[in-house]
Amino acid sequence: MQKQNKIIGGLSLIALVALVAAYFAPIWWVSLTAPNYPPDAFPDGIRIHFHFDGVYNGCKAAGKGTRMANEIIQKDLGHDDERYNPITDAKKDVDKGAEGLDCVHEMNTINHYVGMFPIATGAPVEKPLAKFFFGFFAVMIVAFALPRRKARLAALSAGFAAVAGWMIVDQFVLGHLASHVDAYMQEAGAFFKEPEKIKVWGDNVSAISKVVIVGLIAVMAIVIAGTAKIRSFQLLLALVPALLPLFFVVTYAGWLWFFGHNLHPWGAFTVKPFMPTVFGEGKVAQFSTFSYPYWGYGLLLVIFVCLMLALLIRRKQLRDDPAAD
Repeated sequence: MQKQNKIIGGLSLIALVALVAAYFAPIWWVSLTAPNYPPDAFPDGIRIHFHFDGVYNGCKAAGKGTRMANEIIQKDLGHDDERYNPITDAKKDVDKGAEGLDCVHEMNTINHYVGMFPIATGAPVEKPLAKFFFGFFAVMIVAFALPRRKARLAALSAGFAAVAGWMIVDQFVLGHLASHVDAYMQEAGAFFKEPEKIKVWGDNVSAISKVVIVGLIAVMAIVIAGTAKIRSFQLLLALVPALLPLFFVVTYAGWLWFFGHNLHPWGAFTVKPFMPTVFGEGKVAQFSTFSYPYWGYGLLLVIFVCLMLALLIRRKQLRDDPAAD
């Protein structure tokens, strides 16, 4: 039993370290390529990286190719028509002598021409609250690693109280929820010239975020109560964070569907609603699209393997020893 507990503790520790690293890691990457976007200007195509807390530039520095890349976009997408040029940051960066490309801006510009929402408007509730869910999962992993119920409950109570307090202070006392909603509305406003509609969207993001915050605190209380009352409930402490790879793919695919099926008529080009590629290579107009897991997703798989192994060992303990708690 002691040897098994040490193995469970070791596997849980590996999963915990991988969990922390995964939060800061690029989980998935997407790239667009086309014959008129030469590799010397776009070495990796127009590439972006998805993290749990947002979307980041995935383009490597292209040196003098940066100006060439900007000129290609201006010519190919018709930036001479100011009606379809709300994103100007890429050109400003070039004019300032930037050494690399910001491909989040570049992809936003291209997506705008088919009437697609700006990338930053995706997952407006999930992204700013992801760090608290990771804190929630971390507490569960630590508690699961403990072999005794009293220690497990103490860890859950203290850990969840810390996460809940952090979340309330961060979102309400420091005003990060309000600032996030303002940033979301500004990003949407770069494309939509309908302030009343954008105000409704911002109010919805704020209201849903508050519901999720209250819901997460309620789930914390349920987990503590379940662990205290039900012997086998402790297995969920490992199972839930182990399913992070699935949670990410489902959320990612859901938002891709939303972006592809909510196109707007102000796009310069008409494209039928479509499902963007979740995994593999696809084709949209003259662009080839590539969507694949990145090294951060490997960390999620490490979490899955370690916690599932630990769960199976703990399940065997509960089955073989009725006195085990």
